Amino acid sequence: MQVPKNSIYTVSRLNGEVRQLLEGQLGKIWLSGEISNFSAPASGHWYLTLKDSQSQIRCAMFKGRNTAVSFRPQNGQQVIVHGGISVYEPRGDYQLLLDAMLPAGDGLLAQQYEALKLKLASEGLFAAATKRPLPAHVQRIGVITSPTGAAIRDVLNVLKRRDPSLEIVIYPTAVQGTGADKEIIRAIELANQRLEVDVLLLTRGGGSLEDLWCFNSEALAHAIYNSALTVVSAVGHEVDTTIADYVADVRAPTPSAGAELLSQDQDYKRQRLSALLARLGQGWRHYRLSKAERLARLQARLDRQDPKRALERQMQRVDELALRLEAALERKLAQATLTLERLGARLSRQSPAQKLALARQRLGYLDSRMHSAMADGLTDAKQRLAANAHRLESVSPLATLSRGYSITKDSEGRVLEQAQDVAVGELIHSRLRQGNLVSRIEAIDLDANSNG
Repeated sequence: MQVPKNSIYTVSRLNGEVRQLLEGQLGKIWLSGEISNFSAPASGHWYLTLKDSQSQIRCAMFKGRNTAVSFRPQNGQQVIVHGGISVYEPRGDYQLLLDAMLPAGDGLLAQQYEALKLKLASEGLFAAATKRPLPAHVQRIGVITSPTGAAIRDVLNVLKRRDPSLEIVIYPTAVQGTGADKEIIRAIELANQRLEVDVLLLTRGGGSLEDLWCFNSEALAHAIYNSALTVVSAVGHEVDTTIADYVADVRAPTPSAGAELLSQDQDYKRQRLSALLARLGQGWRHYRLSKAERLARLQARLDRQDPKRALERQMQRVDELALRLEAALERKLAQATLTLERLGARLSRQSPAQKLALARQRLGYLDSRMHSAMADGLTDAKQRLAANAHRLESVSPLATLSRGYSITKDSEGRVLEQAQDVAVGELIHSRLRQGNLVSRIEAIDLDANSNG
């Protein structure tokens, strides 16, 4: 079978084309899951696995992006992440390259908020061309808010101070919790049915994202957009921004600022300018939103051939090799330690000190045996000496002398054995058991049997 040469893929080429396909088709996504296998090497990059009950995916978040995360990820933590699908070509693993991470609770609300904002913007609800202007002469203001909240007190105080002639109609609603958005929608519809006011002020004080969540309702956004009356949104503090702010004809940063915007006095021109600036800001935000969408699309296209992305992949590869090198060094060190312990044991067995100790032990044993042998030899020698002494004593002349015998010698000291060895008149010496005798020969009897 003839295989065309240009149809044969290398592994690198296949992984590269799969990466481009995934990055080009899916783009950026939001993903929720539980963190596991989290690691943060010295390079500052983060590597982790996101999993649910059935599946898991590897993720990487590089240093330039994880610095914006307001918490330290922990294994077992539920999070919402945003990023793009890619392939780590050296291993052929597909992974998610993260550019945002939020705790699961706040992250889910933020994800829903961003998703709804993009949807409504694409539907044109934020378009500056659809915004209604403020009435030229406001005589009656409808305030949609909680009748017991701090916002209504601030609004009434500002209106009374700036223009006491203004009439106020309050449409009481809940501004927090389940069902609050439906009450606000009914208030907007009621005001549009009655047409008893010139403008509507939708307001409440500041709070958390969850507290202000009723103002992020899609149904409320359409009610504001479809209102025949101009709607001014003054929700929360200046830093708080809701979907209602984007859809409203005019946004005021605070409840007091909303009241000032609708009350005309000597500062009317300045306030009008502020309103125009607010609309300009809203138009600018819408313009930025549309451009951000276009930028995201272009960024996704650029990421497929972005040198920075290639560098990030190389950095990830370096981190992986560094971790493998560290593990290999640890194994090598463990093996070297084990070898050193074995050599130390062998050296200890061949140590001169150990041999000297054994030699000393053997010397002590031999010394003990020598002393024992010497003692035994000495005992035997004493016993032999005693026996020999006894035998010697039994044949000793002294023993004979003790039985009454004597030894007689001539004058020259020769032992006399027979009488004829001396002459008459010669001196002889006799040794007794005790003492010596000197005698002179008076007569000689040669008869051995004579009693002389």
